[in-house]
Amino acid sequence: MYLRLLRAGHEVRVYSHDFAESGVMAGLVPRVESWRAQLDWIRDADGEGGVGGVIVFEEASAGAEQDQLRRDGFFVIGGGSFGDRLENDRAFGQRVLAELDLCCAPMHEFSGHEAAIAFVREHPQRYVLKLNGSEAAAFRNFVGRSDDGADVIAVLQGLPSRLSTAGVSAQGFVLMEHITGIETGVGAYFDGEQFLLPACIDWEHKCFFNGDLGELTGEMGTLVSYRGSERLFSGTLARLAPLLREHGYVGYINLNTIINERGVWPLELTCRFGYPGFAILGALQELGWAELFQLLRERRKRTFATKPGFGVGVVLTLPPFPYRFGYEQLSKGLPIQWSPELAEHEREHLHYGEVALVDGQLVASGVSGYLMVVTGVGATVERAQAEAYALAKKVIVPNLRYRTDIGERFMRSEQAGLRRLGYLD
Repeated sequence: MYLRLLRAGHEVRVYSHDFAESGVMAGLVPRVESWRAQLDWIRDADGEGGVGGVIVFEEASAGAEQDQLRRDGFFVIGGGSFGDRLENDRAFGQRVLAELDLCCAPMHEFSGHEAAIAFVREHPQRYVLKLNGSEAAAFRNFVGRSDDGADVIAVLQGLPSRLSTAGVSAQGFVLMEHITGIETGVGAYFDGEQFLLPACIDWEHKCFFNGDLGELTGEMGTLVSYRGSERLFSGTLARLAPLLREHGYVGYINLNTIINERGVWPLELTCRFGYPGFAILGALQELGWAELFQLLRERRKRTFATKPGFGVGVVLTLPPFPYRFGYEQLSKGLPIQWSPELAEHEREHLHYGEVALVDGQLVASGVSGYLMVVTGVGATVERAQAEAYALAKKVIVPNLRYRTDIGERFMRSEQAGLRRLGYLD
């Protein structure tokens, strides 16, 4: 996003509060040591009569700062305190959705593992364990498979020691009763008053390996479309508009759900730009990021042009992703090369993550090996998938790893199932 804004002639300054991530995009985008020291620069931009200054927060943990900046007159894209709580306090998010008459799966909130173990023993069934808080890594969550909850109990018994060893500050967790169906997301931009349309519909692939095996990584790739979201959006995310308006929310928001014969079951909210979602959306949007930001700011036009068909995004990683342990020794600093067949127009579908430019050489940087996202766009899932994987093969880095089945599940069964249930044309 920042590189595209720079190429379009805009000024960009980037801040990271995590010193370990200070090398991300080094040599590619201007970095600053304090975002607060840039506020006069933003004010000056607002006075020039152009697009003006925009402050973008990529995280869901600085809501209070965002709220204050908006009160001070700055244009801020990000969730704010309300968005942070919707995403990080899972039980609160579910209560909000339930009050909007969505059919939410029973969720049970705990601050300690012993009470949770006792609960599962008293109410044996299949559960999903999810940690609260923005710092909880996705791979620490657990989707139970045992109908009596025995596997969840085993995970809970060792949870305190694992979190302590990893230095993770626990903010409580929830046990959600497992719902079987087709996992489907819906997302849209909110301008502080209304949603911009169209909304997108997406199918995430959260596990590390093909066939949904291995760690929960957050996302290893996603299938997205700006077509066919109308029924799902109007029945779920659109209902949040009055609350988002009340709390001054401006930015992107996504709701992940399970769809089955009994209805739509919301799982969780993402109240920020998602990874790799924003890159795939960018590939499907006909306008640039600055133009989109301007739509959010002006609040005059509530529709924007998007490409038909589908977008496929694939996350390219290096060892030890999704973990941080050993990254310095295994992969940091590895050179990134391109196949001679890489065409200039294909570079628009390379979305950099943890990379840096050192002495003219693009190298792996950062803390975990989340190298980049490659995207493909096509009238069909098959075409979009083929474009994305053809591009992935043109990225040359030692020990490069990625899933090769993004979109397969949708083509094999989910598309037909959603059509049968009336959620796709």
